[in-house]
Amino acid sequence: FTAAEQLEGLRQRSLDIALVPEPPAEDDPDLRAALLMDDPLLLAVPTGHPLAGSAEVDPADLEGQPWIAVENSRRPAWRDEFIAACAAAGFTPDIRLEASEPLTALGLVASGLGVALIQRSMLRGPVAGVTVRELPWLDMSVRLWAAWHEIDLRPVVASFRATVLGTRDQAAARTD
Repeated sequence: FTAAEQLEGLRQRSLDIALVPEPPAEDDPDLRAALLMDDPLLLAVPTGHPLAGSAEVDPADLEGQPWIAVENSRRPAWRDEFIAACAAAGFTPDIRLEASEPLTALGLVASGLGVALIQRSMLRGPVAGVTVRELPWLDMSVRLWAAWHEIDLRPVVASFRATVLGTRDQAAARTD
């Protein structure tokens, strides 16, 4: 289901909780949300690529590079958002390939077919043939929100929020 369909399901009370890539509008009279995950995007380059050994990667370094865009089927505007974020940072991505998921993109990067932005959580350890670089100047991440109706009809909603959001708040407190 799309985010809009899930939010409508909350309004119609056919769903108790929705996990969506964007929250309902702040002024929505019925729905509430909390950020569950904010997973930064990192630059993945083939290990032998000149950027793999650079001290810093600047936006100008990414101009003219062959890009592998990671498709996001739950966000119809993903491609426009990706291009706009790159343009705002100061470069235009030359998208040569599109990958249906981040792990596919990593395989394409390892094969030397281009560079890609991959969410940090996909990189639990070293990936053969891939070097990962942080881009402090690029504020892009994959976000996941929990959304629910303001009026809880079932105890499971309050229990979910207490468990998941409480756990998240405790983890944040430990890392502060």
